[in-house]
Amino acid sequence: MRATRPPVVVVAPDSFKGSLDAPAVCGAVAAGLRRVWPDAEVVAMPIADGGEGTLDAVLAAVGASGRRMHEAVHGAAGDALDAPWGLLDGGGTPTAVIEIATIVGITDGAGTRVPVTRRSTRGVGELIARLLDRGIARFMIGLGGSSTNDGGAGLLAALGLRLLDAAGADVEPTPDGLARVARVDAAALDPRLAQASITIMSDVNNPLCGPRGATAIFGPQKGVGAGNVERLDRVLARFAQLAQSAVGCEVAGKPGAGAAGGLGFALQLAGGRFASGAEVVADLAGLDAALARADWAITGEGRSDAQTLLGKAPWVVARRAASAGVPVTLLSGAIDPAALQALGSTFAGAFALPPGPATLDSCVANAGDWLADRAEQCARLFAAART
Repeated sequence: MRATRPPVVVVAPDSFKGSLDAPAVCGAVAAGLRRVWPDAEVVAMPIADGGEGTLDAVLAAVGASGRRMHEAVHGAAGDALDAPWGLLDGGGTPTAVIEIATIVGITDGAGTRVPVTRRSTRGVGELIARLLDRGIARFMIGLGGSSTNDGGAGLLAALGLRLLDAAGADVEPTPDGLARVARVDAAALDPRLAQASITIMSDVNNPLCGPRGATAIFGPQKGVGAGNVERLDRVLARFAQLAQSAVGCEVAGKPGAGAAGGLGFALQLAGGRFASGAEVVADLAGLDAALARADWAITGEGRSDAQTLLGKAPWVVARRAASAGVPVTLLSGAIDPAALQALGSTFAGAFALPPGPATLDSCVANAGDWLADRAEQCARLFAAART
């Protein structure tokens, strides 16, 4: 039987890092779909998993009950910056949304101009302290896309933790400084943290240290040389031991402690609770309700590989779509050919954007147009299958 009703399509992508934010991805996909179905109902639901684009996705999900705010803090290299954050106040109790990639992000040229051993997460702690001053006690903090590897020492220092050398002098909360730490004093750690509710949004379940820890797995992409990985891992392990003893809890081995160069450790030490970033955003957006009336779903991200199936945003969309009996297609900036078979077990087709050999610069410049083209061609296949 020939289908006559235009389909309802849920478009729920993550951002394409360095190219398109998630709302822009939704717009490009919708443009391609409407070349085939001018009257299609396209439900745009930007998703994020805690990394770049999380703030935009959360604000898009909550609509009028969220506002974008700004606060002056310091970036990874100590430069002043105007950091965005979100204020959610629709439910009566204000909640702050922080995306750490906007403060210590790996794509920030100013923050990465110094070696990773001299970068600090102090600015993230500064923002939390300022928001506590405003009476905000609920936080949603997205971890991902960081340039730092300080174990969250900078964040904790901004919240009152003291890092002392053998002579009792304060040391900088950077990996270089942590190498000289002999004692950690938590007496002045902000007492308001005990009453705060901190939801840590991430897709990373690595511990702080060891072969699967922050330095070994994520350090090289931030500039940690191969010959320096073991040394920095030992530095973080020593800092964690001292900090845990001072605060009185053990969290370095917990899943997620290694997220964002150890910010996951610091925030759990401060009482934070880990959650899947993509699951949190999906719930805020009402993804399940949208999928319940959908015919098709489309998701995507900047690059898909085997890691996509370990809890990243497209996997969360696919799992929820499967529960609703809705086929879901993956449109990503790039796809690892070695992962196609694994991706095929989850997605009804996995497609990369470039129409042929292309440079990274051309991929970034043409991402919107190519995304619309791929969406159009997928829609033509879907339309043929419906008839």
